[in-house]
Amino acid sequence: MDDLRDEFAAARHSKPRLQALYDKLPTLTFIDPACGCGNFLVIAYRELRRLENEVIELLFSKGGQTRGLLDVSTLSRLRVSQFHGIEIDESAAHIARVALWITDHQMNLEAAERFGTTRPTVPLVDSPHIHHANALRTDWAEVLPPEQCSYVLGNPPFVGKSNQNAEQKADMARVFAKVKGAGVLDFVAAWYVKAAAYIQRNPAIDVAFVSTNSITQGEQVAALWPTLLQARVKIRFAHRTFQWSNEGKGIAAVHCVIIGFGLREPQHCTLFDYGDDIKGDGQRITAKCINPYLVDAPDVVMTSRRTPIQNVPEMAFGSMPNDGGYLLLTPEERAALLDTEPQAEKWIHQYLGADEFINKLPRYCLWMVGISPAELRAMPEVYRRVQAVKAVRLKSTRPTTQELAATPYLFGENRQPDTPYLLVPSVSSERREFVPIGFMPPEVIASNLVLTIPGATLYHFALLNSTLHNAWLRAVGGRLESRYRYSASIVYNNFPWPEPTAAQREAIEAAGQAILDARARYPDATLADLYDPLTMPAELRRAHQANDRAVDAAYGYKGDRADAPRVAFLFSLYQRLTSLLPPPKKQDRREVAI
Repeated sequence: MDDLRDEFAAARHSKPRLQALYDKLPTLTFIDPACGCGNFLVIAYRELRRLENEVIELLFSKGGQTRGLLDVSTLSRLRVSQFHGIEIDESAAHIARVALWITDHQMNLEAAERFGTTRPTVPLVDSPHIHHANALRTDWAEVLPPEQCSYVLGNPPFVGKSNQNAEQKADMARVFAKVKGAGVLDFVAAWYVKAAAYIQRNPAIDVAFVSTNSITQGEQVAALWPTLLQARVKIRFAHRTFQWSNEGKGIAAVHCVIIGFGLREPQHCTLFDYGDDIKGDGQRITAKCINPYLVDAPDVVMTSRRTPIQNVPEMAFGSMPNDGGYLLLTPEERAALLDTEPQAEKWIHQYLGADEFINKLPRYCLWMVGISPAELRAMPEVYRRVQAVKAVRLKSTRPTTQELAATPYLFGENRQPDTPYLLVPSVSSERREFVPIGFMPPEVIASNLVLTIPGATLYHFALLNSTLHNAWLRAVGGRLESRYRYSASIVYNNFPWPEPTAAQREAIEAAGQAILDARARYPDATLADLYDPLTMPAELRRAHQANDRAVDAAYGYKGDRADAPRVAFLFSLYQRLTSLLPPPKKQDRREVAI
């Protein structure tokens, strides 16, 4: 509607241009390939009728007087037959059809109130074209030939990969038959691919979908967007993550994006950014290019990498117990065990996941690397726990887990560093400006819910604590609900590092130490306390600001502090760095079903 409203605003004082717009409106056609009860089609029809009324008033009124003087029964040319939909639920399809008829009647009454006369609603002369069908198994061209289509719009189902039923998984497999890695995608992604195929026969079509924000984050970008970019799709406008509250009973608010795209090169792109207020109205930003991460930056896609793109220490997952909980201890269980078997103390280690690290929660594990059979048998309670681990693993349906039953006293996966390491939580609250990270000795066992960087120095600590890096995380990382999800393969391994001079490196290391010193002034505070935006100590905030200045200088970054210009800068640097890397392996030609 924005484009049509702009066209109307530009034509207000020109009869020929008003006439052109008036003639254009009844030629527009719309299809919602997941129309449900027709909400989007209803709103589109209502707003178009209201726009048409404004055009009629300016084009045909005499001396500004309209009431009772215009016969809108002949002047109003918009019809519900311009609207098409596909809906898998038969009842919803019937409701959508009736809803459009009711809206037509309401708009006729509104026109009568405005002009004094209008066209009759009955008998029903025109009907909307609502089809009861599976949109992912239907050729949309049979519903509305693309050569006759103006707009594709809708709100496809919000179903994550783990919640898809058998039929939905089969639909996804059909649409993404030759796309590797598509198993990670949300259900909504299939509508994007179908739409991209549909508009190939008419580049004038504009498409806009409300979607789960996951398709613009993390691993889903690499699974979906290369197919769309290969189809020459260009994003014209986008609403970055916002919270959409559904008034239906028992339906939770979801985190959404809106993406408008087509094949034409847009004259300008518009981003709506919601910042920290995802329930607000959003800030309108003019962009040069909107990429798959909904950032004003080149169209690049972060692929999953096993190693960093530059020479920095590698990041790894922590260790997974795969033990049914029998190798893990609460403080109370630890105390009870040591009361009866004090010799177990040498095998009990502090155990940190993301929650324990950020909130300073005590938790322990039995870490029995190197234990002898005699030592194990001398501790009956520990031995009982080991027996329970073996039973759990043997009951598993996974052959690899069953094999682990041969060493039930060990964690299922041991990735524990044998040197000091930097700990990075895999999930962190979206309220924090910085993901809390910290150094740990090798005696502290890192769980599979954190990431580790053995051999990391103050320099690496400071870089990962910078606003530049955290802006990168917010742009390319995945989300768990709205919380940031850090990954080695996408976020860390694709991160472009600076090439500092010796003096710049020293300044960054000093800034990193200042952050640690500021934290140390509050020994009783948790990292959750220290990094809450409302309770962050002033000296810690100043330390981070100084760190940002040092890191920005090393990059040569002189832009705004906001995320958008920082991420655009990093995308350009990433593009430059990766162009020097060996080309990736040739992938299968991507094809999609229409």
